[in-house]
Amino acid sequence: MIKRLHFFLILFFTCCISVHVLAQEQEEWGTDLDSLRDAQDAQEDSIIYNASYIRYTTLENLKLGTYTLPLDTTLRGFQYYNPQTNPRNPSMNTGNYGLATRDMLFIPSTEIGFRTGFNALSRYVLNPDSLHYYRARAPYSELYFVTGDQVFSAKIGQNIKPNWSIGANFNASLARGFYTNQRYNDIQPAIYTWYESTNHRYNLLANLVFNTLVATENGSILNDSIFTAPSENSNLEAQVTRLRQQRETRPRNTWNDHTFFIRQSMFIGRLDTINKDKPDQQILSTNSIAHSLRINRKKFKFYKSEPDPYGAFPLGGTDLTNDSTVLTTITNDFVYSFSLRGKSTSFIKNEVKLDLGLQHDLLFYKQGRDSLTVEDADSTRTYRKMTFQNITLKAGLSYRFSDRVNITTDFRQIVTGRNFGDFHYGAQANLLYNNTVGRLILAGYFQNQSPEYNFEYMNYTYHKWGNDDLNKIKTTSLSATYENPRFKFLAKAEYYLIDNYTYYKEVDNPRHDSRLFRVLEVAQNGSPINMLKFTLGKDFTFFKKWHLDNYIVYQKSDYHDVLMTPEFYTWHSIYYNTILVKVINLNIGFDVRFNTPYLAPAYAIDIGQFYQPYYGGVDVEGNEVKPVEFSTYPIVDAWATATLKRTNFFLRYDYANQGLFSKGYYTVRRYPMAPAGLRFGLSWKFYD
Repeated sequence: MIKRLHFFLILFFTCCISVHVLAQEQEEWGTDLDSLRDAQDAQEDSIIYNASYIRYTTLENLKLGTYTLPLDTTLRGFQYYNPQTNPRNPSMNTGNYGLATRDMLFIPSTEIGFRTGFNALSRYVLNPDSLHYYRARAPYSELYFVTGDQVFSAKIGQNIKPNWSIGANFNASLARGFYTNQRYNDIQPAIYTWYESTNHRYNLLANLVFNTLVATENGSILNDSIFTAPSENSNLEAQVTRLRQQRETRPRNTWNDHTFFIRQSMFIGRLDTINKDKPDQQILSTNSIAHSLRINRKKFKFYKSEPDPYGAFPLGGTDLTNDSTVLTTITNDFVYSFSLRGKSTSFIKNEVKLDLGLQHDLLFYKQGRDSLTVEDADSTRTYRKMTFQNITLKAGLSYRFSDRVNITTDFRQIVTGRNFGDFHYGAQANLLYNNTVGRLILAGYFQNQSPEYNFEYMNYTYHKWGNDDLNKIKTTSLSATYENPRFKFLAKAEYYLIDNYTYYKEVDNPRHDSRLFRVLEVAQNGSPINMLKFTLGKDFTFFKKWHLDNYIVYQKSDYHDVLMTPEFYTWHSIYYNTILVKVINLNIGFDVRFNTPYLAPAYAIDIGQFYQPYYGGVDVEGNEVKPVEFSTYPIVDAWATATLKRTNFFLRYDYANQGLFSKGYYTVRRYPMAPAGLRFGLSWKFYD
C-alpha cells in the first residue's frame, strides 16, 4: 500500500509538471488551436491500459530463453481455490482447508537426494520457483478473497525501469473448521525482482519467500458413527474430540519454510530473436552460463500440552510435548548451455541443445524432542544433529527438428555425498502431426531414490526408530499421452514398476493389544509393485453454450492396499455459459465427483504421516477385524462464476447433495469431511 501511495504521489507531481510545461508551450506558440483540435490531441496522447500491457515470466521460462507470457484473464478453474479439491489432483485429508492432506491418485516423486519426509501440508506452501515476475508498462496489482475459509491474497508488480521490475505477494488464510480444534492459518509474504540488461544478455532474478503454516490437531472426533446413528446434538462443535486444549495451548503442527533465492545468467555469442518487437518476443542464446544460490530453512514442529485419555497417540509419552525437525540447505547450482540452430527466426528448426550442470547442496539437519510432564520443572532434550553434502551432476540433451518434433532428455546423478547413488534418467518425445490430428507425447524415466529420512530415523516423543538397512527405491515409468486441443480430448496411459516401495504401517497386532494401537513401523514392500494408470479427459460443447467437462482415471495395481489409492476416480462438470447485458460473462453449473472404495489410511498426528492401519485377526469380543474402506457417494458441488471487466467472482455451494445419499463421508479414518457450505470468491485486477 505504501509503494502504491508513493507511486500515485509521483504520478500526481509528474502530471502537475506536465500541465505547467504544456501551458508554457501554448503561451509560446499561441492559443489559436480550437477546441476540436485540443480534443483530438488529448485523444492521441491518452493511453487506456488493459491486460495486454501486463506480462510475466517464470524461472522455468528464463531457463529456456527470455520471453514473457500474458495474464490469464479467463474464468476457467477460477472457482477451484482449495488445493485439496483440485479436480485433476484430488486428495484425502483430515476434514478442513489447510489440514493434513495426501494425494488420492498415485503420483510418485521424481526428486532425488535428501528429503525430510514431511509432506502433509506441502500443498499450501508458496514455492519460490512458482513466482511470477511481471513486466508491467503500468502498475499492476491484484486482490483475491474467499469467504468461508477466509483466504486472502494480494499481488503487486511494477517496472521501475523498462528493464527492471519489482513486486510482492502477500497470502494469508484462516479456516476455523467445523469441529473443535480444526483451525488452520497461514501467512506467506514474498518480495521479488527481475532485471534484464539493455542488450538482453544479462538477467537477474531474486526473491525472498516466507511460509508460516499452523495446523491445529484434534485427533479426530470420538463418535465414529456420526453419519449413521442418530444424535441428540447435531451441533458439530459440540462433538467430543480427542484433543481439546484451546488458544495458545492448542495441539498443533507448525511449519516454517523460508527461502532466499538469486539467479544470474549471461548470454554469450549470437542472440536469436523470435517475434522481434512484439509482446511475445523471445530471445535465445547460442551459449549461456547461469548460477543460482538458494538458502532454505525448514522447521517442522509439533506441540501439545495435555494428557491423552482418548487415545490420539500410542500409549506412553508425556503431557507436554515439543518435537521438531529443522533442515537448512544452501544450494549452489551452475549451468552451462550450448545451442546449435539455424538462423531462421520465424520458428526454431533443427536445434540441438546441450545443458551441463553441477549442483552442490550443503545441509544442516537437527531432529529431536523436548518432553516433560506438566508437573515437571525440567525437560529431557534429545537431538540428532548432522551436517553433510551432496554433489549432483546434471545434463540435458534436446533436439528440435521443427515446431512439431521435439525430443528432450534429463539426467541427474548424485556423484558424492550422503545420498550417493541416487539418479534420475528420463526422456520425452513430443510429436505434433497437425492441429487437427493432435499431439503424441512419449515419456519414460528410470530412477534410484533414497527413502525419505523420516523412514530412516525418527526420535519423537511417541514414535522412535532407526533403520540403517533400507534399500533405495527403484522406479521405472513409461507413459504415452495423446492430446487434441481442437477437440478438447486427452488420453494418457502410464505404467510404473516400483521396487522397495517404502511406507508406514501399524505394527502387527493379531491379539489387538491396546498397547500396540497406533504404534508405527517402517516397511518396504518385498515384491515389486506394478501400477497401470489410464487417464481420459474430454470436454463437450452443446448448442454453443452448454458444456460438459469430464476427467476419468483408472488405476490397477497388485498392491492397492499398500498404495492406499482407489481403483477408479471420476469428475464431471456441467455448466452453462452466457453473456448478460453484453458485459458480464457468466458460467453456472455443478460438479460431480466419485471414487471407488480403497483402504482408508490413518493419520499419525505428531509426525504428520498417513499410514496403513492394522487389520486382521479377531478383536477382544471375537469379531473378525476387516479393513476399513472408504468410497464416496457422488459428491455434488454447485457453483457460478462471472467476470465484469477486471473483476472475477465465484459462488459455490460445496457438498450440495448432503443428506441425499448420506449425511457425510470420510477420506481418512475417523476424520469426517467438511459438511455442506457456501463460499464466495472475488478477484480484482488493477492495471493503473
